[in-house]
Parts: sequence; C-alpha cells; structure tokens
Amino acid sequence: MDTSALLADLRIGNFKQYDLHSHNLRGSDLSQAKLGGLSGICVDLGDANLAGIDLSNADLRGANLAGADLQGADLSGACLYRVDLTGTKLAGVNLTDAKLQTARYDATTVWPEGFNYRSSGAIGPAANLNGAVLNTSSFRDVDLSGASLLGAYLGGADLTGANLQNARLSQADLRKALFTGASLRGARLNGANVAGVDFRVVDFTGVEFDSLESIGGADFSGSIGLTDSQRQYLLSHIDIELDTWNSFTRKTTRQSLA
Repeated sequence: MDTSALLADLRIGNFKQYDLHSHNLRGSDLSQAKLGGLSGICVDLGDANLAGIDLSNADLRGANLAGADLQGADLSGACLYRVDLTGTKLAGVNLTDAKLQTARYDATTVWPEGFNYRSSGAIGPAANLNGAVLNTSSFRDVDLSGASLLGAYLGGADLTGANLQNARLSQADLRKALFTGASLRGARLNGANVAGVDFRVVDFTGVEFDSLESIGGADFSGSIGLTDSQRQYLLSHIDIELDTWNSFTRKTTRQSLA
C-alpha cells in the first residue's frame, strides 16, 4: 500500500476502501481529518498529529496512540479496547460512550478536564478496577501504582515488571499470575488467592497480607522485603500447599522460601 496516497486520501476523509489493520502511520499528520467509523484495528498512530480529528465510532482496538496529539478530537463511541494511551494528549477530546476497557495510560497521559478516567476501565496509575475480569491479560511493565483491584480476577495475567506500589489487591484472584520482578511495595494482599503465582524477585517491602486464601505452588524465590513474621506465616501453611510445584518454575513453595 502506498502510504503517501493513503495519507492523502485519509486527510480528505476517503478511507472506506482501505484496510488499516496493523498499518504503520506513526508520526503522520491527520489533524482535522474526518474519519468517523474508521476501522483501524492495531493501527500504529504513535506520535501522530491527530488534533481535531473525527474518529467517532471508530474501531481502534489494540491501536498504538502513544504520544499522539489528539487535542480537541472526537472519539465519541469509539472502541478503544487495549489501546496504548501512554503519553497521549487528550485535552478537550470528546470521549462520550467511548469504550476504554484495558486501554493503557500512564502518569503523562493528559485527559479531558473532568473526565473520570480512573473508573473508565482503562489500566494505569490509581485506576479503579475493583472486581474487574482481567484473566490472562498482559500488563508487562505497566504502572498500576495506587490502583484499586479489590476482588479483581487476574488469574494467569502477566504482570512481569509491573509497578504495583500501594495497590489494593485484597480478595483478588491471582492464581498462576506472573509477577516476576514486579514491585508490590506497600500493596495490600489480604485474602488474595496466590496459588501458583510467580513472585520471583518481587519487592514485598511494606506489603500487607494478614491472611491469604491459598499459597500452594507460589514461588517466592529471590523476593525481597518479606519480614520474618511474614515468612513464618507463609511457612505455617499446610504441607500440601507448601509442597506443591509451581508449574512454571518447577519449584515448590517451601523450596522457594528456604
């Protein structure tokens, strides 16, 4: 596909004949373009100038909008599932009825004034994800500091290297999730089910877990910050849990705490 011809057509709103799936339009200037209803699944618009663009009712699932300038754009009714919004400028954007579930943002994302992004279903610092069903999702290196994940379902999720400082994970279902290298400093895990979790090289400094539903097969190898009393609490669990293998690391919970 001739990218220059494509961009020329997009700028005048002529797009219906194009399949933009996974197309690379990084850094493009599409400001003020009329693209309502566009199908752009996984399209790369990172760092693009999209100021004032009309993307109402567009299907942008999995698209990369990181660093893009969308100020004053119309995204009403747009499907933004799993979209990367890290560093995206969204000031003045119309997000009425936009679907933001599992879209990713960070501390540098600029949201429209008054928009309740924390409860939008998007993933990022201070997000309200209580009870969210996020099983097997990939959140590698994501910033979830201060997020509320009370009773959330994160079974099999990949949180490798994630920042979960001060996150609330009480009563969460974390079975077989990957937390390798993550930071849980100051997090709350009371009542969580951590059976089969990969906690290798995790920072548990200041973590709170007075009780855990199950720890069978959890691997704590190389973790730091566990107090002596917390380690003793973990080792007080029944033998069948302590001697369960982690299906990924091939180590028992007892061995990982030795």
